[in-house]
Amino acid sequence: MKIAFLFIAEAYQTYHGYTIALALAKREGCDVVAYYNDPTVPEHLERIAAANGVTPVPAKRLKRGFLGWLIQSIRILGMAKNQVMRANMRELLSYDVIVSVENTVAWLAKRRKSDRPLFVFKSHGAGDRDVAWHPRIAEFDLLLPHGTKTAERYVEQGLGQPAAIRTTGYLKTDVTERLREGQQALFDTARPTVIYNPHKDRKQSSWRQAIEPMLDQFAGQDIFNLIVAPHVKMFRRRSASARQRWENRSTDSILIDTCSDRLLDNSYTVAADIYIGDVSSQVYEFTARPRPCVFLNFNKIDWRDNPNYLFWQMGEVIEDPAEIFAAVARARDLHPQYIEIQKKLTSDALGDDIRDGAEYAADAIVDYYRHGRTLRD
Repeated sequence: MKIAFLFIAEAYQTYHGYTIALALAKREGCDVVAYYNDPTVPEHLERIAAANGVTPVPAKRLKRGFLGWLIQSIRILGMAKNQVMRANMRELLSYDVIVSVENTVAWLAKRRKSDRPLFVFKSHGAGDRDVAWHPRIAEFDLLLPHGTKTAERYVEQGLGQPAAIRTTGYLKTDVTERLREGQQALFDTARPTVIYNPHKDRKQSSWRQAIEPMLDQFAGQDIFNLIVAPHVKMFRRRSASARQRWENRSTDSILIDTCSDRLLDNSYTVAADIYIGDVSSQVYEFTARPRPCVFLNFNKIDWRDNPNYLFWQMGEVIEDPAEIFAAVARARDLHPQYIEIQKKLTSDALGDDIRDGAEYAADAIVDYYRHGRTLRD
């Protein structure tokens, strides 16, 4: 069985799906190749493989074609995913199975001439926004969500049938726990640590309204340390000088990170004591161990009873940037009223704590390839 793992976007995708490739590569009869678009991906593949004590699977950079190369040469235009898939279509469609952690690969699934290759979608983010139930997901044959919330929504939205859905748990956690071993403290002075984790979506992100008031409020106090850890794609297309200007504003008690590996490997969500965010699904990585949260609704969204904002039930929601520090200061006192809802929503989002979840996902892929359905316990 020839299996292609397709990492069509930035390196963050490897932390959600590559351990499945490693698990499949150990199985007799499975020939696995990791295809990548972003040139930084191989170092992450090697990092993850080393943390798991195994050899990386063969990796191959995707051809870009002239148009793909041109688009990628202008960083702000992105990864030219469709152009890259077009340039590699013939080779990729020769595989028996293609595994992706991004639904844009549905473009490729639509262009197969038969029921092969089998297309497998492993969800990456665990959030509540409707992007998680995009209609493109219906083009995939086998769906591997983290938990029951997403699995049920797939069925409700007509994106998949129960026989073609297997929950796997949140695989990224297994990866990042190994990577963080032996990491040094983030700050010289031990204080309760706050993480600000804004999303990249400009229409929903709190960054523009929040960042300057937040830095001002935290600069004049000695109670908390602050980590500013935006979605890794927020600065991915910005110049090195722009990233450096922001990072130069770090102080002894404020750490601003625009591009390091710690944005990918849960270092900050594990180290922090209090979370500030908007619509990033990383909040569920934080609430895997229940802790206080503050959510920023500076766009005045009518969020109550909206299933796309379930996670805003896990902490206080504020609408005024001037209230950020005050909300953080009272978050620990308010936290007891949110603990149970955090546990429930996080369990629904991330799924059960499945030991060897990557092996479990690999079983599902092999079973579906052989039998046309998942074989459940």
